[in-house]
Amino acid sequence: MSGEQPFELHYFPPDPDLADMVSSFYCARINMPRFDEYERADRPQFRFITVADGEYVFSDGHSSAVRRANIVGPTSGRVRAISNRPTRIFGFGMLPAGWAALMGSHGEKLTDRAIDAADLFGDWINEVADAILGAANDEERLIIGNNFVRAVLKQTEAPAMWFIRTVDEWLTRSASPQVHDLVEATGMSIRSVERMTKHYYGLSPRMLARKYRAVRAAAALARGETLDQAQLGDAFYDQSHLIREIKRFAGATPGQLGKPTLYTEATTKGRKQLAGKVSPIVSET
Repeated sequence: MSGEQPFELHYFPPDPDLADMVSSFYCARINMPRFDEYERADRPQFRFITVADGEYVFSDGHSSAVRRANIVGPTSGRVRAISNRPTRIFGFGMLPAGWAALMGSHGEKLTDRAIDAADLFGDWINEVADAILGAANDEERLIIGNNFVRAVLKQTEAPAMWFIRTVDEWLTRSASPQVHDLVEATGMSIRSVERMTKHYYGLSPRMLARKYRAVRAAAALARGETLDQAQLGDAFYDQSHLIREIKRFAGATPGQLGKPTLYTEATTKGRKQLAGKVSPIVSET
C-alpha cells in the first residue's frame, strides 16, 4: 500500500479450504495522526497491528487496550476504534465455525470484549506478528495469514455446519428474520436454538437478527443504494426505528451514511467487491 491516502483498506477472500472458517482477510493502513471511528457490529476478528497505541470501546462502555495481536469477540453494537498514531493492520474475520474452533466453549464470554492473543498463544504469537507485518507485500502476508489460520483454527470436534448454514440462510432470505422461523427450520426447541446461536455467533437469535438487518441496511446506504434496492424496504417499522437500529449497530445515522467517512466507504465497498468469492452474509454487510 502506498500510504498516500489517510486511510487505505483492501479485502481478500480466504483460500478455498478455509471458506467455512474465515470471512475475509484485510490489510489496512492508517496514515493519520489519530484515528477515531465507529466500527459496525461485527463477527469476531483476529488482528495484528504494527503500532499498538489505542483502544476499543464497546457499546456497553467497556474498553480494551489495543495489543500487537488482538482477538476481538463478536459485537452486539457499534465499537469505537481508536489509534493514537499511524499504524498498519492485518486481520481476518472469523465465521461461526472458525470462532468455535478458536475459542470453543469460551467464545460466548468474549462477546463485546477483546483480549491479547498472547494470553492464549504465548510469545509465539509475536513471532507470527513479526512475520506478517514484516512481509514485503500483501501477497506474502496472505500466504502467512492463511497458513496461520490452518495452524490455529484446528477443530477438535466437527462444527454443526448444518446449523450454521440454516442460520445464515435464515438471516439472508428475509428482510426481517423472525425467530420462530429459525426454530421451525432447525426442528429444535427455542432453548436449544438460543444455546447454539450464542455458542457460534455470540448472540441470541433475536439480537443476531437485529444486528444483521441493521448492518445490511447500513452497508447498502453507505454504498449509495436505497433500502428498496437492497430489498430491505419493509425491514423497519418506520423512519425512527430505522435511525435507532442503524445508530446502535453501525454507529451512524442514515443521513451520515449518505456521506460516509473514508473508513465506512472503504469497508462497505471493499466487502461488496468480494461478491461471488465469499458468502453473501459477508459481501452484503
